[in-house]
Amino acid sequence: MFDALRWRWVPLVAAALLSGCSSLDYYSHLARGQLQLLKAREPIAELLNRPTVDPGLKQRLALAQRARDFASAHLGLPDNQSYRLYADIQRPYVVWNVFATEEFSLAPKLHCFPIAGCVAYRGYYSQSRARGAAALLKQEGLDTYLGGVEAYSTLGWFDDPILNSMLRWSDERLVAVIFHELAHQQLYVADDTAFNESFASFVEREGLRQWLTAHGLSPNDALGNAQREQFVALVLASRARLQLLYDSNLAPAQMRIGKQAEFARLRAEYRTLQERKWNGAGFYDNWINAPLNNAKLLPFGLYDRWVPAFAALFAQAGHDWPHFYQRVAVLGKLPPAQRHKALAELSADAQNLPSQ
Repeated sequence: MFDALRWRWVPLVAAALLSGCSSLDYYSHLARGQLQLLKAREPIAELLNRPTVDPGLKQRLALAQRARDFASAHLGLPDNQSYRLYADIQRPYVVWNVFATEEFSLAPKLHCFPIAGCVAYRGYYSQSRARGAAALLKQEGLDTYLGGVEAYSTLGWFDDPILNSMLRWSDERLVAVIFHELAHQQLYVADDTAFNESFASFVEREGLRQWLTAHGLSPNDALGNAQREQFVALVLASRARLQLLYDSNLAPAQMRIGKQAEFARLRAEYRTLQERKWNGAGFYDNWINAPLNNAKLLPFGLYDRWVPAFAALFAQAGHDWPHFYQRVAVLGKLPPAQRHKALAELSADAQNLPSQ
């Protein structure tokens, strides 16, 4: 699932390096992992001029540098050394994130840090550590889910590199991810994961659209994008029904039966979607066939919830990136309730936007 949808997350590393909080062992683990990553970085400009570097790697890194230049020159994103460096971390994922919820809740177990604020997951550079943490949470009666992450942003605290884990993606995806991660450096609101990820997702999508237009290219994965949108809509509908169930006054035993019935319905609706619209293709078979629980549904909605709102705001800003970022910053400073109300109103306005 994480390979297919490619969720990306802001890390807690900066908080770990600057924090004096408890859980010293966890913070030390994060600090060691980040420092190892920093030591692995090399300037891409040097790699492109090194005769011994694999030509295929050079080609991908050259593309990344063109996208990096475009991000600052055309999208108004920070102009720094992030993504002008490369690091081969010798593993498929840079971190593994652990999500957890109560048995009858879609609200995440939050983890709060001095800089990143409260986020809906806890990250580990070691897969075994992540599995151990998930097991302990499961023993507490929580729903848990563990997912590998191929890229993240340190919000400008460090010069983030292109990682070998990112180079498994298509050219379009690599370009889009650079835009997404730089958007986190452009603006980040503590304690509001949906705001941050939806903002970065809008910048990613609009930025990629402009990139393709500027280079005379058409999207290569239009079918895959459509499948993803349909699948996300399916899961979000399931989440909404589960929320109604959890808000009811049913006894725990009845709630438990209803929960499993909803997951069975989700699988059945997936099969119908697969047969009627995808001609049997199944990008998400592995995800849907594996055990389902509340925690596994947490990532859905974070990336997409407010994207229409930011699209409407971009239109109101005259499609001008600096003006748009100023408007987003104003939203970010509002109290959470006011911010979400404004985003909801913008989402309603987005229904009147012309399709691109």
